[in-house]
Amino acid sequence: MHHVQLAIPPGGEDACRAFYVGILGMTELAKPPVLAARGGLWVRADDLEIHLGVEEDFRPARKAHPGIRVTDLDGLAERLTAAGVEVTWDGAFPGHRRFYAHDNCGNRLEFLQPEASAPDR
Repeated sequence: MHHVQLAIPPGGEDACRAFYVGILGMTELAKPPVLAARGGLWVRADDLEIHLGVEEDFRPARKAHPGIRVTDLDGLAERLTAAGVEVTWDGAFPGHRRFYAHDNCGNRLEFLQPEASAPDR
């Protein structure tokens, strides 16, 4: 998989930049000029790219979501909570610890970590 695309409302780039780059720690990518004219924002962390595309009739993805594997789930939950983002833990995925959160536009995101790789806390 090359990337996951999520929709954002017109003018939502700065708020998304604050969330994805500022809080999640992803890196912003330069969009090709022909695509940059459409607005939006591309971000990356390791092998994961998320393309945030402007949609005029924006509605957040409340059920559909990317499942993002992380190496420090507890640390991420703490960072999100400290930034005022609600974290909802869900223990119903065998072999993994996970939680859900919503980005600043209301899109659902799942963050998970295999139980065997969780650090002792």
